[in-house]
Amino acid sequence: MFVDRRKELEFLERKWREKGSQLIVIYGRRRVGKTFLLKEFLKGKRGVYVLLTGDSIKENIKVMKEAFARLTGKSYFTKLEVGLEELFRLLKEEVRGEKVAVVLDEFQYLTQLDPEVLTVLQRVWDEVLKDSEIFLVLCGSSIGMMEKLLEYKSPIYGRRTGQWKVEAFTIDGIVEMFPHKDFEEIVKIYAVFGGVPYYLSLIDGNASVEENIKRKILTKGEVLYEEPEFLLREEFREPRVYKLILKYIALGYTTLGELVSVTGFDRGNISRYLETLEAVGLVGYELPYGKRKRGRYYIRDMFFNFWFRYVYPNKGDLEVGMVEEVFRKILKTLNTYYGNAFERLVIDMLRQKLIDFGHTTVSRWWHKGEEVDALAVGNKVAVAIEVKWKELTREEAERTLKELRRKTRRIGLNKEIKHYVIAKKVEGKEELNALDLEDLEKAVRNKSRNKSLVSRHGL
Repeated sequence: MFVDRRKELEFLERKWREKGSQLIVIYGRRRVGKTFLLKEFLKGKRGVYVLLTGDSIKENIKVMKEAFARLTGKSYFTKLEVGLEELFRLLKEEVRGEKVAVVLDEFQYLTQLDPEVLTVLQRVWDEVLKDSEIFLVLCGSSIGMMEKLLEYKSPIYGRRTGQWKVEAFTIDGIVEMFPHKDFEEIVKIYAVFGGVPYYLSLIDGNASVEENIKRKILTKGEVLYEEPEFLLREEFREPRVYKLILKYIALGYTTLGELVSVTGFDRGNISRYLETLEAVGLVGYELPYGKRKRGRYYIRDMFFNFWFRYVYPNKGDLEVGMVEEVFRKILKTLNTYYGNAFERLVIDMLRQKLIDFGHTTVSRWWHKGEEVDALAVGNKVAVAIEVKWKELTREEAERTLKELRRKTRRIGLNKEIKHYVIAKKVEGKEELNALDLEDLEKAVRNKSRNKSLVSRHGL
């Protein structure tokens, strides 16, 4: 099922309609759906998809020759003893000004095998493809390596005609994949599996999230059992170090000082590792509202967050098949984990304007043990939000709002502050500044109703 890639497809189709040659860079982490996207784009077009490997330059050129033979119907391509430049020159001659697409997937393998490939590609573009109608797509999964293609020092800098980083699904993509799931279950799916399409595709839709945790994540031999380790080995030279850092962030050691203390690394080294994790999008860093220091690190990918919180520390037991024993241990804190993920979801929805208070920025606030879960700040009004992963009686909701008003007096905002509680369910929410899962589900399933969600509360 092809879902939630409308913007990406619109971008590719728009570039396809432009006259002249195109050099497009598509990148993003593994499993995020780049290949599926590009194959969907190729439907109905004259084009060819080439999956590159880490075997050898010679083997990859052989695969390209076979692909060009299929594209043109000319078998002589398979017998050629030529390099990239001549191969593309012959392709240009065969297609004779017709619009054709050439997708080179996992392009980073070529640059790993021979760093001079980029210089050759620069020459191919300048001397062969620039005045053609060939639509060349370079797609890759090593985020660090692919982003180097876009840097000023790259031989193809200034030659690319477009680029797109393919991201994981947001909550509306997950809803689209599981249209019959109730929203509480959707939140749990988001909390455990995140938004990577491949991970979501492995879920048994007829089983609960908890059953899927046992079967798909905790069971040795399943794809997700070792997935983060595999990806870290692909992306980094020192995966052991990155695993250690990610484990401790997932366990709640979120400041630089805490991570230095628990890992034993010196401050300079661990800062460099954290910068790398931020650069590839695995880790984020947030500051409390109005502050320039004392920030916290967090794992952006929810599946990595779950895996390093619960699987990695229990790997020894899971290796000998103690799935039920480990799951019983997980259950002791799983509801708290869902609650923390629900806070993240609310912040994500605020940033996407699925919940729209007319705000311009979204952040958290914390100071000396007190915290506001979300702070949506606009030009004239700020909205402080307390998030609860539970059903609240009216009395509990009113008490929560009262406590929230007390905390926000410490923030020092020079504007009006409105106070909201968002929970699984809120008794008497119509008379309170309160939203629940029903409201959030409406906002996601029917985006056109977002404004009515806000206007109901007079903002």
